[in-house]
Amino acid sequence: MIYITGDMHADITRFKDKSLKKLKKGDTLIVCGDFGFVWTGSKREKNTLDFIGKRKYNVLFVDGCNENFKELNSYETSDWCGGKVKTISGNLRYLMRGEIYTIEDKKIFTFGGSNSIEKIDEGDDKKDFEITKEHTSHGIENLELNGDKVDIIITHDAPTNIRSILESDQKQSFFINKYLDTIRDITDFKMWYFGKYHQNKTIPPHYHCLFTDVVKVEI
Repeated sequence: MIYITGDMHADITRFKDKSLKKLKKGDTLIVCGDFGFVWTGSKREKNTLDFIGKRKYNVLFVDGCNENFKELNSYETSDWCGGKVKTISGNLRYLMRGEIYTIEDKKIFTFGGSNSIEKIDEGDDKKDFEITKEHTSHGIENLELNGDKVDIIITHDAPTNIRSILESDQKQSFFINKYLDTIRDITDFKMWYFGKYHQNKTIPPHYHCLFTDVVKVEI
């Protein structure tokens, strides 16, 4: 089974919560950005990543606002389930922008990132975290190769109309929201899951904002 949850911000207690005890060997947990555990490269952090990577289920995540992109991008890129990933440790993998994966017979399009980056370390290269034309074009090209049809979309941010429901006082539409508007308009999809807004809220018929909830994909 595939399960989805929201921002973790390196809170290891989330992996000890009873909501994850239902996951079995071979299941998949996808985090909608702000995973946060790949940060310092320290020995202590490596031990934590090894602990997560040894879960009996796959742990996958897209990038959010709070990531150390320099550290994250230091991992080698490889092929997995039809798309490009960075394997962090064992069953722990970073799902890259604009990729499409086939997991448990479900086609999943992923696109992390947002308009704001809340943590930029000295020496970081802007290209490590910036959403580029290469990323956006890659996503659209991959969708075209799949007939503009997937089962699930996983992002950190949301299309403009969905964002406006969650942040009614915010009228500005950022580049990422406009890009996700395009993805919404050209893609035939069944469910769209995203994080960022620290809310657990279903927006019928196709959208689900997640924070601490762990939901099972049932499509």
